[in-house]
Amino acid sequence: MHFGFSYVGLIFLIMLFVPNIIWSKNQPKGYEEYAAKENKVLLTLERIGEALVSTLCLIFSDFNIRIGRWSAFLAAAFALMILYEVYWVRYFKSEKTMADMYSSILGIPVAGATLPVLAFFLLAVYGKNIPMMIAAVILGIGHIGIHLQHKDQIK
Repeated sequence: MHFGFSYVGLIFLIMLFVPNIIWSKNQPKGYEEYAAKENKVLLTLERIGEALVSTLCLIFSDFNIRIGRWSAFLAAAFALMILYEVYWVRYFKSEKTMADMYSSILGIPVAGATLPVLAFFLLAVYGKNIPMMIAAVILGIGHIGIHLQHKDQIK
């Protein structure tokens, strides 16, 4: 692991934050009711994971582009982030219901939560960065867990 700025991490964060900023003005109807019922343990794990992933992806230069046998992991991570952007375009073009928010894409459940978590985990594998792997798992437990909880409440 090498400390230093990661422009790839910055690109991932931009791809993550821009749709979420737009979403803050386009939340599904009734979202606040679901958010009020969120499991506090999952919410805590989500927040810890968000802070760790956001920090770690920027401070390790190991995530920057380099050609080698591990490059497939970076390509897969970018592909997942592009699919994440497709998910958001589809959501913003929808009626913006809770079902739209927690929909799947290409068979990936709760895609809005699952895709970025998997992408950051693969970025960690590419960078051979154990702290980022742990952070992505923590984020995944909280973020995907909350999304699954919301999806179950819709039914």
